Amino acid sequence: MRKRTMGLIAAGALGLAGAGWYASLDAETRGLLAALPTNRDVLMWSLPQRDAAFRAMDRLPVLAEAREVAPSDKPLSLPAGKPLTIPGVDAYMASQRAAGLVIVQDGNVRFERYGLGFSALGRWTSFSVAKSFTSTLVGAAIKDGFIKSLDDKVSRYIPDLKGSAYDDVSVAQLLTMSSGVRWNEDYEDPKSDVAMFNNAEPDKGMDATVSYMRKLPRAHPPGAVWHYNTGETNLIGVLVSSAVKKPLSIYLEEKIWKPAGMEAKATWLLGKTGHEIAGCCIQAATRDFARMGLFVLANGNVGGQQIVPQDWFAAAAHKQKDIGVPGRGYGYQWWTYEDGSVAAQGIFGQGIFIDPKRRLVIASNADWTRADEGPEGEEREAFYRKVQALIDAGG
Repeated sequence: MRKRTMGLIAAGALGLAGAGWYASLDAETRGLLAALPTNRDVLMWSLPQRDAAFRAMDRLPVLAEAREVAPSDKPLSLPAGKPLTIPGVDAYMASQRAAGLVIVQDGNVRFERYGLGFSALGRWTSFSVAKSFTSTLVGAAIKDGFIKSLDDKVSRYIPDLKGSAYDDVSVAQLLTMSSGVRWNEDYEDPKSDVAMFNNAEPDKGMDATVSYMRKLPRAHPPGAVWHYNTGETNLIGVLVSSAVKKPLSIYLEEKIWKPAGMEAKATWLLGKTGHEIAGCCIQAATRDFARMGLFVLANGNVGGQQIVPQDWFAAAAHKQKDIGVPGRGYGYQWWTYEDGSVAAQGIFGQGIFIDPKRRLVIASNADWTRADEGPEGEEREAFYRKVQALIDAGG
């Protein structure tokens, strides 16, 4: 019933509540259909709207289209391991408003649970977790010879940035969010850059992201200051697709999704001019987000095939920039910890936590009460430490 329901969500959003199939739906499903948003301002959606939409972003008529990413013909097995008993996990999932939580250690699933009416069969959106996928595609493009060096200027691959504040910015500075270009990432400010740039009308014949970003002024010298900037990840996406001469979703399928043994189809939302929104919005099963963690633990080597340079994750998943938080840092679109762990993180509670020392991956999806300003973030960090301690104690 759940699988059929999710396939009907877009029809419900189009106002088909009078259709014959609607009468047979349960109350929970009717509530989801009724809550679907009719505007594209994701950051301004209500909690019920987000609950409904985050599992159906690629089917909402109010959003742009999405490209599909085909799964592997030989999915990576995730066998059941010794169950991990986590005291207080029910309360944790409730307070996180968790949709999915999958914990894998040594390649075995030690914990898996779902909430908010979601299941292992569904696709939940990633938000900025996609940034870490995008940066990994930079590594693949370097391995394939499409990007020559991280020291190259961004405008070498995106000529429309010539003459802008990005003309002197390197690929490495873009990856580490240290371009020095002014940007406002306040998720609760409707006038911030992050709220406005996806809706801005692009200059004729120009990618929407490039059109917006090329007009921004400089605030600091390139490389001097770390400043979180989703628009720059979108530029990375344009850079990669321009370099490899194919859409990001196809390159993702070729370089990560199929080689890493992803089990389910994924999708990637498109912007106004047809490019994937590289800083956001890969829709995938929670188990496949966990498989991405295993891909990183394997250093990007699958079946003897090295997808990224041998030393890629040694740099990408380690601190490159200080973010002003003790024990934390930023790599190539990855959040780093002083113990060697690393995380991909997205607003409203999406995450992949990877701990090489313990061969541990924690994939989670949620709909937090606020994008990133509520108590859930610190609670999740404490949960990571709790799981680490349980494993160290032989749990």
